[in-house]
Formats: sequence, C-alpha cells, structure tokens
Amino acid sequence: MDVLEQAQQQLVNICAEHNLDPNQQVTVRCLTPDEAIGAEASEEFVIKKGKERVIEADFDGATGQAFTDHPSDWLGSLDELLHLDLTDTGRRAIFTSGLNAVLRRLDLATGTIHCRNDEPTRCGEEFTNLLYERFGVACYGLIGLQPAILEAMGDGFGTSRIRVLDLNQDNVGQERFGVTIWDGEKDLQRMIDWCQVGVATGSSVVNGSINDLLKRFTAADKPLVFFGNTLSGVAALLDLPRLCPLGS
Repeated sequence: MDVLEQAQQQLVNICAEHNLDPNQQVTVRCLTPDEAIGAEASEEFVIKKGKERVIEADFDGATGQAFTDHPSDWLGSLDELLHLDLTDTGRRAIFTSGLNAVLRRLDLATGTIHCRNDEPTRCGEEFTNLLYERFGVACYGLIGLQPAILEAMGDGFGTSRIRVLDLNQDNVGQERFGVTIWDGEKDLQRMIDWCQVGVATGSSVVNGSINDLLKRFTAADKPLVFFGNTLSGVAALLDLPRLCPLGS
C-alpha cells in the first residue's frame, strides 16, 4: 500500500482515539518564499526560486507544512481531510501538511515547520555530522537537490563519495559544488547500485516516489534516511528514519 495511504488510515484511528471533533476546521495556505524560509535565506534554495512552494496547514493552533510543486490553498473539516483522495499530487500535499499539523497538535510529531534564514545553511553542516555519527565515511546517494546539504556532505566526505539525483530537468547535467546532478528517474537504480547509504528528501511522500525508493533500497539491503520537515508526520507514524536538525 502507498505510504501516505497507510499514514491516512492510522490518522483516522488516532483522531478517533483522541475524540477529535470531525467538524473542526483545517486551513491550508501557500506561503511566499520569504514566509517559508526567511528573507535572509540563500537564493540557492529552490523555494526561493518559486518553482516549488511550501504550503502550511493550521489545526487548532498547531501548524504543519509540506513542500510541493503543486501548491494550493484549501479549507475543510478534519473529516474531509481524513478522507481526501490521495491519487492527486496537490491533494497529497494538502493531506501531508494537515497530517503534520494534527500530529503536532497531539504532540505526536516534531519538526513540522521548515527552518528559516541562516538555519537552512547551518542545517547542512549539522545534517552531515549526524550522518557521520550514524554511518561514518561512506558513499552517499543524495536524492533531491538541497544545496546546503550537498555542499556540506561534499566538504565532509569528499565529492568523490557523493552522487546526487534530482527530478528537475533544469538541474540534470549541471555541476553543483563539484558534483554532477543525475536524472532522478533514469539514474535511480544506477545510484542505488553505487551508494552505500541513501539520503532522500521527505517531499518524496508528496509526489509518491517514496514508495519506489523504499522498495528499491530494501531490495538492495541498503539504508535509506530521509531529510526535511515534510515527512515529519509520516515518519512518526511509520517509524521511518528522518533527520531534520533545525526544523521547529
């Protein structure tokens, strides 16, 4: 079953267990780049370039976010959120942000809000340190271009031990921080065969690519770690490894 559908089923049960009002309102809105990541954040981040956006859900004063290339505002009840059709990328993003907000309200998820200003750059160094503590010096496959993380991993482990994939065709074939970006669709198996550890963006849960990633890394018997705030709720429910050192 799709990872997000599994999380949806669990959330239905959790809301019932906590006697949450099914008619309580959930609001979702698209954030501007400065709202999402801060005016002082580097222009290198894809959020700043405007092609992909952060949407933010509010539930009973708690907030959760999701990163997506299909952003939209939404207003509905908790019951409507719990029964959203997840076959559409835009609705998957809405549900993911709402899931994060509800679990944040219940203190079942942390790091549901993206870090801001100088924190995304600092995150790269702290993230790399956490990888080193867990896996040591290894060959890492970064799935989803995050400039600060890529730069820090290259500095920490050496660019010869890093490969990066991205689905944005504008990035494919470009060199960033001494590493050439591979095609996120065509070169996935090539990367899995090469790397010792996979490091994937949590926004893969929104576009659905997380399902194939988990299947392939499991088949290869190689660890896969996710990063970012988007996956906070799903990771908490399904016990998926996630690193997000500066999310709030």
